[in-house]
Amino acid sequence: MLIDAGAGIAATPQRIESAAIAAEADGFDGFSVPETRHDPFVCAALAARATGRISLRSSIAVAFARNPMNVAVLANDIQLISGGRFQLGLGSQVRQHIERRYSMPWSAPAARMEEFIAAVRAIWRAWATGERLAFRGSFYRHTLMTDFFNPGPNASGNPPVLLAAVGERMTAVAGRVADGLLCHSFTTQAYLRERTMPALRAARGTLHGFEVCLPVFVVTGSDGKARAAAENGVREQIAFYGSTPAYRPVLDLHGWGALHEQLNLLSRRQEWAAMGRLISDDVLAAFAVAGDPGEVAAEVASRFGDIATRITLYTPYAADAGALSAVTAALRAAR
Repeated sequence: MLIDAGAGIAATPQRIESAAIAAEADGFDGFSVPETRHDPFVCAALAARATGRISLRSSIAVAFARNPMNVAVLANDIQLISGGRFQLGLGSQVRQHIERRYSMPWSAPAARMEEFIAAVRAIWRAWATGERLAFRGSFYRHTLMTDFFNPGPNASGNPPVLLAAVGERMTAVAGRVADGLLCHSFTTQAYLRERTMPALRAARGTLHGFEVCLPVFVVTGSDGKARAAAENGVREQIAFYGSTPAYRPVLDLHGWGALHEQLNLLSRRQEWAAMGRLISDDVLAAFAVAGDPGEVAAEVASRFGDIATRITLYTPYAADAGALSAVTAALRAAR
């Protein structure tokens, strides 16, 4: 189980570059860059220039905000810059953001994503082999590639494609056409074992060589005050995700569907603090791992050690650097 670090959702490109340098110096295996306030490909390019060993991943880049050709170009360029250390992490986002924030089409997200990834691979193959680009699908069509625009084969090969999924349909797409699965932090051990992994195995068969990347909510701190602040931050983040209709199946599995209804109503009123207070201790315990560094490391290994190939500690609060370093050290020792 590899241990990755991640950039903060509010970090500037320059801070993301610095964080990647620090993650490499601290011995992390990988570094992920989100798409929130800045472009993940710009930030990954900066991190690639500033580091020399650590793997780099867009986690995630919003596929449906773009088209397969520009994603193929961007990923190919960062693979070149990084010397083969890039992982293309893609996700669909949700309908409201695609249609209202990006003004892009939305339909049949699982089928569209499967075709999107197939189109990216077809473009890379045309560059690598010189064969005619002739991709014709239901959503995307790429049939023109002249020498003027062809970068040719990538000396480092094509980057692996990792797909974010929560629902079983998108998970199956990951199993069929991707090189890895990016699990959402809004998941539980039960959901992974009863929904995610069966869908993945049914679609793929063997998982040999297949990445399963998991961000884990962690509640820890150097003292009681820090621990309380951490717990509050995690409750609020769980509540935020739980208000999203696309993520309701995770709550439904535990019999908590009514909680989604309450959270969704409060989110429309933007009553964020009230949402956090609805997250009970049972819900918190299902989604997050809590305790001192040794307890957190042991519980992460116990819950996910036979599932995840890569782990990221997800701390949606001002985390104590010393405590997180201790958790990471304990995970490395267990590994």
